[in-house]
Amino acid sequence: MKAASAIGIGIGCAGILLGAQMEGTPMGSLFNVPAALIIFGGVAGACLASAGLDAMKLIPTLYKKVFSAERRDLRGLVSELVGYAERARRDGLLALEEELDEVDDAYTRKGLQLVVDGTPSDMVKEVLEAEIHGMRARHKVGAKLFENAGGYAPTMGVLGAVLGLISALQNLDDPDSLGPAIATAFIATLLGVGAANVIFLPVAQRLRQLSDAEVETRVLVLEGILAIQSGDNPRVIEEKLISFVPPGERDDEPEDEADPGPQLHAVADDEQVAA
Repeated sequence: MKAASAIGIGIGCAGILLGAQMEGTPMGSLFNVPAALIIFGGVAGACLASAGLDAMKLIPTLYKKVFSAERRDLRGLVSELVGYAERARRDGLLALEEELDEVDDAYTRKGLQLVVDGTPSDMVKEVLEAEIHGMRARHKVGAKLFENAGGYAPTMGVLGAVLGLISALQNLDDPDSLGPAIATAFIATLLGVGAANVIFLPVAQRLRQLSDAEVETRVLVLEGILAIQSGDNPRVIEEKLISFVPPGERDDEPEDEADPGPQLHAVADDEQVAA
């Protein structure tokens, strides 16, 4: 599901708020501005200090990527590569140059361009693998940023609770305000732990999953391009690349080809009766 991450975070937040309400916690008390400033301001400062400004600028893009991740069409990609293989086998590798303008994926287009230019296969593999390694490194920065935020947030929550308790202990001469002050102090801990486990860490894990999926997709393209360059039979290429596609997304075999047994047995029985 495209919006699964956003729905999951929404369910997590709703569950916490609903549980708090059922326990009698006033909803208004959870929205504490000083506690939110301590948590999110502290986490933002710590992440900026550890990751740098360039990484912080990626946060909106990373959230957008997580909340609107496109579903991969691996079966369609295999069919596309097999189509290129058929064209190359029929008209030669140079004929693929006519296909380049219609290739949407930059990685696939780059690989086909290398093949059309007559680049040796080992160099094609080296260049495309370097692209994969560079992409993996870039993705690691984004996932690490949210992973760090998930580690900082609970600590900032404890810090906020300590600050709140210090304020409460300074007003021991007013017993009526002591209880609410202590409750407010622990809201910072709640926000810190909640933000870490409902937002930051799930987003980091989702970014790692998306990165692994994109790496797998690029490996599929790499294998397909090398097979096209080597002149493999398109049918063999399809059988090789289909292993990257989950079983549920592969084309089903026709029933008459998948299980011919009952029909053959029926014919044999009829022949025996006729005899």
